Amino acid sequence: MPGSSPHSVAESIPDVSVVVPVYDEVESLPELVDRIRTACTEHNLTFEVWLVDDGSRDGSWDEIDRLHDEDERIAGIRFQRNYGKSAALAVGFEHARGAYVITMDADLQDDPGEIPELVEMLEQGNDLVSGWKKRRKDPLSKTIPSRFFNFVTRKISGLELHDFNCGLKAYRREVVKSVDVYGELHRYIPLLAKWEGYDRITEKPVKHHPRKYGRTKFGLERFIRGFLDLVTVIFLTRFAVRPMHFFGSIGTVAFLFGFLTSLWLTIDKLVFGEALSDRPLLLLGALLILFGAQMFTTGLLGEIVIKPRMEETESYQVAEVRHAAGAPLAQTAESSTPSPSYES
Repeated sequence: MPGSSPHSVAESIPDVSVVVPVYDEVESLPELVDRIRTACTEHNLTFEVWLVDDGSRDGSWDEIDRLHDEDERIAGIRFQRNYGKSAALAVGFEHARGAYVITMDADLQDDPGEIPELVEMLEQGNDLVSGWKKRRKDPLSKTIPSRFFNFVTRKISGLELHDFNCGLKAYRREVVKSVDVYGELHRYIPLLAKWEGYDRITEKPVKHHPRKYGRTKFGLERFIRGFLDLVTVIFLTRFAVRPMHFFGSIGTVAFLFGFLTSLWLTIDKLVFGEALSDRPLLLLGALLILFGAQMFTTGLLGEIVIKPRMEETESYQVAEVRHAAGAPLAQTAESSTPSPSYES
């Protein structure tokens, strides 16, 4: 497919939309855009690039503006302040028009030359291809915590990916239009996509380069936030519409252990005459019964809270319909859970 003119936006849907969150990366932007353009044009891929300026203070927006004037396929969005990578990706996904969507970081550690192979893997039937920085060009202070984080995430989520933090990922368009990304959940887009039914997920070892310009924007605190976000994702994907299953299960187990402990102590007192005043298990049993009742009540309150919302919105997405002969065409309903809004 021939590429579009560098001075005009193609009227047709581009093959690829590249979404790049930008935060103080003014030095890397010209080279990044040039390498994306080269990778796409050499493989006859029509493309657009969405550079989302996440509150930069170093003149990144002025550079994005200049790049747009040179080539209208380079588009930009500027936030009033720093909202974080998830917000930048969410807005980029909202504007992306391409049949395939590629995400990458702006620091040139991700290699734009990987784009054609990622697209080819999507064309083979995959819904999502996650990059795997198998040979990272980062210091041990980043690689060791990252490997531990990925190991724990892999075991808890059940999704066999080696590098959840890799910014270089490729999606079918319908995948990014189906997931809601907010807070710090950008690491878990593959897990969110799997929950929406896009389970053809694979990974690709990708080139990783040393940082050429600027400095890293992330510290060790991101791993703490990452684990907290993992708990959030697990809860949202498994129990958001059935909180009683989560809180009720914990409450039932706690109440059962508390009841059995108290029952045993009661038998010990009535049958064997043992004193209970100096038995710590008495307090433990009472606390477990109280905790179990609280958890059960919390689950019940959660069900009461979400019931009106579930009655107003559909909790499913229809992928395809085959109508019976002569049946009237009905409009299929899709999940209408509101997406978070962002200022720009």
